Amino acid sequence: MSTPSDDGLAGFGYKQELERTLGNFHTFAAGISYISILTGTFQLFYFGFSFGGPAYWWSWPMVFAGQLMVALSFAELAAHYPVAGSIYNWSKRLGSPHVAWMAGWMMLTASIVSIAAVALAYQITLPQISSFFSFSGDSAVNAVILGTALIVFTTLVNAWGVKLMARINSAGVFIELIAAVLLIIALAVNITRGPEVVMQTNNTGADQPWGYFGAFLVASLASTYVMYGFDTASSLGEESHDPRKNAPKAILRALIASFVIGGLILLLALMAVGDINNPEIATGGLQFIVLDVLGSTIGTIFLLAVVVAITVCNLAVQSASIRMMFAMGRDNNLPAGKHLARVSPKTKTPVIPAIVSGVIAVLILVVNVGQPQIFTVITSIGIIMIYLAYLLVTVPMLVKRLRGQWPPPKVEGTKYFSLGKLGLPVNILGVLWGGAIVVNLAWPRREVYNATEPYHWYLEWGAVLFVGAVAVAGFAYYWFVLRHKSGVLADHAAEAHPEEAAQ
Repeated sequence: MSTPSDDGLAGFGYKQELERTLGNFHTFAAGISYISILTGTFQLFYFGFSFGGPAYWWSWPMVFAGQLMVALSFAELAAHYPVAGSIYNWSKRLGSPHVAWMAGWMMLTASIVSIAAVALAYQITLPQISSFFSFSGDSAVNAVILGTALIVFTTLVNAWGVKLMARINSAGVFIELIAAVLLIIALAVNITRGPEVVMQTNNTGADQPWGYFGAFLVASLASTYVMYGFDTASSLGEESHDPRKNAPKAILRALIASFVIGGLILLLALMAVGDINNPEIATGGLQFIVLDVLGSTIGTIFLLAVVVAITVCNLAVQSASIRMMFAMGRDNNLPAGKHLARVSPKTKTPVIPAIVSGVIAVLILVVNVGQPQIFTVITSIGIIMIYLAYLLVTVPMLVKRLRGQWPPPKVEGTKYFSLGKLGLPVNILGVLWGGAIVVNLAWPRREVYNATEPYHWYLEWGAVLFVGAVAVAGFAYYWFVLRHKSGVLADHAAEAHPEEAAQ
């Protein structure tokens, strides 16, 4: 059993309440299932290909390189502070309470939106497996029905307890990894062209003001939308054994494994598809390629694995949302914080945040019925807010480094993941990358935010307007209401251990 000197809680003034049952693979599985290669690549391949052609593949290593800089910084933080709601608590330790609240608010809002967004992936895959899953002739309505069923399931599992969540998640990740490797092999033995296919642009830059560079920036969003969420491995730190050692490894392994596996799937799919100029690739995506290359029977088996991946991805995303809500609630930094931070004595899990996040996610899904473009805007905004939340960690961390205040003192006898002299350049690159990707994500492009009629200027500028509105409204509520009540609630407080307090 972890003690206050090695679990990182005492320095934040918290007592141990969540049950420590998770091992190394559980935390790794949480990170990799949040990223969820099969979910992300199958959900977004069509988007990248339609805007950038086969050459959009180069956005995959580009995004990985940038996100690796962020993940390395997070790994250092996870070694020192492996606590629930990692983004929020890291920002609180590195910056001011106001910055921390904004980081938590952004991450929490984005995570709940992501629950709904991931649930929509069922609509892309299940009806292609069987017509049984087409409950409505309206695809938007059908997407809500399937997505709601998934959210109800993940809510029940998360409310039941972390043990059940971890078992299902780990089993799902195991299936996803095996399926991904088998898919790589199956595509590899069916290649019809060489890797030079990734140099083809399919003339996608013809209508872009910046030529193919402009097209590539749009297409790169498909990769940007996938490779995040690796911080989940640390957010489960209060429920993990030896989190200082395991969390940093889990963060990096999840990102690196996702990059390698996802990159190979994308590359080999482009090399194996029968006709690289088939217009159905830009609409049917990887699902079309898998069925085209492997046939309906084998292809359907792999699509079933994609359904498993979507399921555990949603499970992990909601699990991270619950930990963030719990973490902010015990600091009384959310409305009804006392209730949100209550841990069930039976399941050792915050049950109310599971229910609240599930209900809100379903309500967001309903927006998709009448206004699918608005849902696209909201989903994109969710991703932007996650990257902004990351910046609210990496920027204060860089300030600490420049002031000579990082890394903090270490607990005697404890080994820490450390970047050493590479820490400063890695941190700088992570901040520059984060800023660049937020600008690219939020840029007012009609093809992203208002792709079909009716055209509205406020949808095209939706990212800038909505993120600004969420930030201003949220911070105003914090400034005028919550900050006067902020502080660790008595039910969750513990005296700081002397060694932790020194940090």
